[in-house]
Parts: sequence; C-alpha cells; structure tokens
Amino acid sequence: MVSTTDTRPAEGAGIDDAELRRIRADFPILSRTVRGGAPLVYLDSGATSQKPRCVLDAERDYYENHNAAVHRGAHQLAEEATDAFESARARIGQFVGVPAREVIFTRNGTEAFNLLAYALSNANAPGALDGVDPQLAERFTLGPGDEICVTEMEHHANLVPWQELARRTGASLRWIALTPEGQLSQDLSVITERTKVLAFTHVSNVLGTLNDVPTLVAAARKVGALTVLDACQSVPHIPVDFTQLGVDFAAFTGHKVLGPSGIGVLWGRYELLEALPPYVTGGSMIELVRMEGSTFAPPPQRFEAGVPMTAQAVGLAAACDYLDAIGMDRVAAHDRSLVAYTLEQLAQRPWVSVLGPTDPQRRVGAVSFTVDGVHPHDVGQVLDDSGVAVRTGHHCAWPLHRCLRVPSSTRVSFAVYSTQEEIDLFIKALDRVPAIFGMGAA
Repeated sequence: MVSTTDTRPAEGAGIDDAELRRIRADFPILSRTVRGGAPLVYLDSGATSQKPRCVLDAERDYYENHNAAVHRGAHQLAEEATDAFESARARIGQFVGVPAREVIFTRNGTEAFNLLAYALSNANAPGALDGVDPQLAERFTLGPGDEICVTEMEHHANLVPWQELARRTGASLRWIALTPEGQLSQDLSVITERTKVLAFTHVSNVLGTLNDVPTLVAAARKVGALTVLDACQSVPHIPVDFTQLGVDFAAFTGHKVLGPSGIGVLWGRYELLEALPPYVTGGSMIELVRMEGSTFAPPPQRFEAGVPMTAQAVGLAAACDYLDAIGMDRVAAHDRSLVAYTLEQLAQRPWVSVLGPTDPQRRVGAVSFTVDGVHPHDVGQVLDDSGVAVRTGHHCAWPLHRCLRVPSSTRVSFAVYSTQEEIDLFIKALDRVPAIFGMGAA
C-alpha cells in the first residue's frame, strides 16, 4: 500500500519566524520556565496541546456571562447557552467538513470510540433496530462468524473498545499487520466478506505514519464493512475533511487541537446515526417518556444524555477559528518542516534509532526513537533536566511497540507553536545522554 493519497499534507508556504513569534505569544504557558529556570521546550503536543489565549478567554466568557443548562429552561441565559453550544457544534463540524447534525460531543476520543462500539452492540438487543432498513440493520448487528478489523498501529483508545465489542458479540478481532518500516502491510486480505467494521488510525500516535485512507475505505466498501477513522493525531496537523475521506464514522479529541480538555467529537453519516440505538440513556436524549418505556430524540441529541460540556464546546470552536485563521495548509507545511528537521538531526546520531518511516512526507506530527542501551524514561529525565518536555513509555500503544520489538520509546511531537530552535535545544540536551550513561565515544 502506498501513501500517494489526497490525505497527505498540502504543499504550501509554512509559517515564517515573525508570525511564529506572534503565535507563541498567544500561548501564555510557553513563556514560563521549568527545572530551576530553564525555558520550557514543550515537545509533547501529541499527548496534549497547549491552549491559546482566545480559547481560555472563550471558556471564561461563557462562564462569566452565559452559563446555563442548554436545551433546558426558557430564560435568556438558557437561550444564550444553547445558541453558543449549537453554534460551536456547527463551527467544529465546518472545521472537519461535516454538517452540524452529524457532530456528537463526547468527553474525548476514547469515549467517542466506546460510544460507537457500545451502540453497535446495543443493536443486537431485541427491538433495537425496529423500523430500520433491513440491509442497514444487517450491517449493524454482529455475532459469531463476523469479524472486526483494526491495525497493528492502533493506540489503545481505538483498539480496546473493538476488543470488547468482539467479546460482547462473539465476533472475532483481526488486524492489518505492520511492516518493519512502520507502515501498514499492503496485504489487505484480512478484510473479508465477514468483516463488519474496519477501524483504523489516520496518523499513528507513535510513528507519525500517515495512512492511505482511500485504499482502506475502498477495501472496506467492497465487502460492505463500516469504516471508523481515528483522527486524533491528524486533525491537529493537516486539513481533514471527513466527507471527502469517505469514511462512515470518525473521532478526534479537543485537547490535542488547541482546545480544552473534556471534549471530543464523534462524527457519523446521518443515516447511520439515525439508525443506531443510543449508548447512554437519561435526560436530554429522549423524545417521549412514559412509565412503560421511552422513545429517543434524533441525532445528535440521542447520543448526548445529560447536560453537555458547553464551555468546552465553545472553547473548541475558538480553537478551530484560531487554526483556520492561520490556515491548515500552512499548519501542515510547518509541521512537515519540523518533522523533516528532527529526522535529519537524529539521523546524524548513530546511537539513536528512529521508529517508523524515515521519509518525512510519510509522517505527521511526531517522531519516536530509542537510544542504544538507555531506557526511554532515563532519556526523558535527561531531557527534562534541560527543560525539554517529551513523552516516554509505550504511548498507549503496547501492541505496536511489541511488534517493533522495543519495550518503549521516547517521542517528540509538535504543534503550530513549535519551533526549529526548540528542536535544537532538544538535540543539545539529547547529546548529553551518551556521556551521562557511559556510552563512550558514541
């Protein structure tokens, strides 16, 4: 399978030094020092991004001036809160190329995948699909003999929910293998007539590998399988349009897109959402309630029981405004230049082994590596002593690390505010590792 795909970052001008300084000034936390006065070098945006002042202001303004329970009450504040919430839904949908009514708010990406997996298992309940087109109902119901397909590079959020769906329904879990170079195998024979769901990541959170969405979608469509895209690591870095990608469902989390914690998005084609049974039931998601039973509201409210995370939605919409003002094509070009520079610097150090593709055109947002004979946690501590914040461990992707035959790794990851100078400081700190751990002339 090749990566000649329209999901690759678009060519275009990046972000020049003057604009980058202005961008960094929008992020108050980037001006702080750590570890006895070292300037903060934040290279852990793959775990969570920092937040620009406009996002912080949007949340504060909501709480100071408009806070109320949405879709409840007839007073002015309730109306303002509802308008803010639904406007945010429309804005976030626009950011990823989908209509508002197909955007479901969740707490994070993990909950989005769980929502979908549980809704699919609920489809097996008696009467859950009454009135649903039989062909569509057949696509939703899973049982023994059916298969769910994932990839070997999934992080746990897009793996464990599918393992559990398989356990609950009796279906089998299969996966697309990984090549030694950290790319998906071109052999897609694991996708068969028995495959009901194909769930895969757009960009690996460990390797930064950009997957070929059109090829995977075509393979799934050929056998009638539902496609689920994990876009947690792509939406922050490259232009993403879920409709154009052709998937059936997709999810991402707000806190990696310069937005607040506590909000994620599950997107699905409306005709599919309309047929799916709910996951969590209770207030706000109902149409009619009697003591004998209830009927449920149409999407997206059907999947948003209880009072939702309104301030977080408003904050995430502000983050979308911020990124769109810069331009996602330019964000992507900036990201690509940082990845290329990092790979170039690490390649000059023979005691470092980079995981995944060495071609920066095949990567997005992150570079993971190991240092010969030194545990990643020790590498991370040396970097932290110099004020460089990175991620160490298995990055919620144990199976992927086992496949690569490494117990864990060190990951640097970027956002729109990251700079080449920060990479130089990271490399300078990394060069202390051989001497500290007695690696001789390394």
